[in-house]
Amino acid sequence: MGTTTVSGKTLPVTALLLTLLVTVLLAGCLGEQGPERLPGVEVREYQGELLSSVKDFRENSIRGPQQVNITDYRLTIDGLVGEEKAYTYDQVLRGFPHYRKRVTLFCVEGWDATILWEGVKVSDLINAADPDPRANTVIFTAADGYTTSLPLDYIRSRNILLAYGMNNITMPVERGYPFELVAEDRWGYKWIRWVTGIRLSDDPTYRGYWESRGYSNTADLNRSFFRD
Repeated sequence: MGTTTVSGKTLPVTALLLTLLVTVLLAGCLGEQGPERLPGVEVREYQGELLSSVKDFRENSIRGPQQVNITDYRLTIDGLVGEEKAYTYDQVLRGFPHYRKRVTLFCVEGWDATILWEGVKVSDLINAADPDPRANTVIFTAADGYTTSLPLDYIRSRNILLAYGMNNITMPVERGYPFELVAEDRWGYKWIRWVTGIRLSDDPTYRGYWESRGYSNTADLNRSFFRD
């Protein structure tokens, strides 16, 4: 059996060939960018607590699920800010810290779903735009024309998330891809989907789509969802 010298050590030729073969195979599997990331698998339990499925939601949007072109998509932050922003989807995911929360959505139709949400804090997005001290209200807009609003103090104090994931998977289209607002402790009509814009305002009386049709502007779960 032949031998060869590698780094001062004498190895059988067959051992050297085997080492080279393994190296080539690993390189082919991993590629230049490292191991390929496979799609996530939906989890149904978190810290010992059961989770609903992403399929447990009912379709009740005003114009049906929106097919957002992620290449052209921009999330705008404007209104009473020092510097308006327009982020791509990747810029949001790469530019801000990520957080997880187990939160239950309660719909006025009588159903609910408890999900592990993953996203970025709305307050982080707002702070990056240098909010005006006069701002007290955050108005959200969606790809289907839906709008709603929430107090800025609530957004900050509750660490409200703009979610891109549910139960360890990417937000499904029907649930609001690319982003859904996790408006915890508020009725489901505040959980705006397919979010495209975040506007800071000094008008706390602003009423969104359902609020202008008689629903409560506060949407407090401890009170009726009809007008305040």
